[in-house]
Amino acid sequence: MSKIAHYLQEHLVGEVMTSTDARRYFATDASIMALPPALVVYPRNENDVRKTARFTWQLAERGRVIPITARGAGSDQTGASLGNGIMLVFPAHLNRVLELDTKSGNVVVEAGINYGKLQQTLQTHGRFLPPYPASLEYSTVGGAIANNASGEKSVKYGDTRRYVQSVRAVLSNGEVIETGRVSKREFNKKLGLATFEGELYRAIDTLLEENREVVNTMYRDISKNNAGYNLLDIKRRDGSFDLTPLLVGSQGTLAIITEATLTTEPLNPQTTLMMAGFNDLQSAELAILELRRDHDQPSLLEMIDSNVLAQVAELNPNLLKGIMPAPYPAVVLFVEFDALSDRQQKKEARKAAKIIEKYASSLQVETEPDLQTQLVKVRQATGTLLTRSDQAGRALPIVDGAMVPIERLREYIEGTYKLCTKLGIKPALWGRIGEGNLQFQPVLNISQVGDRQKAFRIMDEYYNLVISLGGSISGERNDGRLRAPYLERQYGSDAHALFIRLKQIFDPYNIMNPGVKLGTTQEDIIGLIRSDFSLGHIYNHLPRS
Repeated sequence: MSKIAHYLQEHLVGEVMTSTDARRYFATDASIMALPPALVVYPRNENDVRKTARFTWQLAERGRVIPITARGAGSDQTGASLGNGIMLVFPAHLNRVLELDTKSGNVVVEAGINYGKLQQTLQTHGRFLPPYPASLEYSTVGGAIANNASGEKSVKYGDTRRYVQSVRAVLSNGEVIETGRVSKREFNKKLGLATFEGELYRAIDTLLEENREVVNTMYRDISKNNAGYNLLDIKRRDGSFDLTPLLVGSQGTLAIITEATLTTEPLNPQTTLMMAGFNDLQSAELAILELRRDHDQPSLLEMIDSNVLAQVAELNPNLLKGIMPAPYPAVVLFVEFDALSDRQQKKEARKAAKIIEKYASSLQVETEPDLQTQLVKVRQATGTLLTRSDQAGRALPIVDGAMVPIERLREYIEGTYKLCTKLGIKPALWGRIGEGNLQFQPVLNISQVGDRQKAFRIMDEYYNLVISLGGSISGERNDGRLRAPYLERQYGSDAHALFIRLKQIFDPYNIMNPGVKLGTTQEDIIGLIRSDFSLGHIYNHLPRS
């Protein structure tokens, strides 16, 4: 590998590192796995990325395959930002806002820009990027695009894919493409290109035409689905074509995104926030379903259960003091409205309050930021559970982020409780419940063989539950390595074969982040699990869920 490092050092502007320290640091991310890279590259420009890809392609043509993994801040919980080849680390240099149109709100950014920094820049112009993840303080926009990230506002505003107009991306052979919707006429020109890009357009068009029935029936009727690859909305009935929906959420397995053009929304910092307590799950479910049926969609609709509150009170008795006294409600809902018009926002909040009061045992409505802070403390109390570390083990991010149809919420929650009881796990559930998303992180000690085995039992049975309810194993999160073994279980063999074929079209030598989304087994994951799991990469910031 020293010869390869020397070659790259000679031909790249950015730094190339092979030190043990660098390789050890980038061997882990926010997942339970560890996989050290062979070397680390800090690309200074797109040309560095292009040259690296071209070099590895040429090596692969001669029979030597060296993987490339693009990495942002390493906040991914599925092992997608790990790789045993060349690690391209974007935040060091490729971190700028390139253009900002204050009239339209469109912004062009490099992939390594910090999400929080971009959000601050937008907010000075009265705009924001709505699908920001909980990790926005330390994650990158490129990582959010690669994962099709979403967050607390997505119940109203949707996921990242909705806001990506176009990207610049480096293909596995080093070619650079610009995506974006092209007309039927422009698409026909693309089909005639004597380049790898032309090959892609021809092969993908053929794949979609030959498998139209499978593509039209393979996706589930849920608000978000990051499992596999998104083959919808690439080719429309008018003949227009766009690779952007496909590359967003592909986790660097098809191409490496270097730059993106994003749309944004007007920001209203003045919101109405509600916190409602419910004595039982059924009452909470009825309120959620009625709120979601209403035309005025809340900008936030989340839940935490009484188990979360009880465990938080045990770990940090002062956190809920004076805000949420025991005994705790079975379910607590948080509902927010952010309409730009003050009059409209009040109207929406009043209507929601009437709905909630029919089912809830308590309701608190706050419009003043200082008073809202108290409610936010309760909503963000899950951070206490994420950082838990004691003799019993620590909270593991192995099953959070699944999604089911909202009509199946109660079955989803009750099924998860039964699973926890069956496997002897303390239940503590929270999530973006307005979208059918539920999260829990079982506390296990993965240095012990028994707990490792239990972790795989949890994944196996939990994903069976999600799939049986018509849900997706990767709703708010993505597949990475962690969920790759379960992808065929969700889609079936025909759809899974399409994903494999698509990967081969983009990446015939399996250079781009191999083992992510496809090609990883449970046995592979067992070999990658680290016994010293920690959140070391993100402890400069308080972890959020």
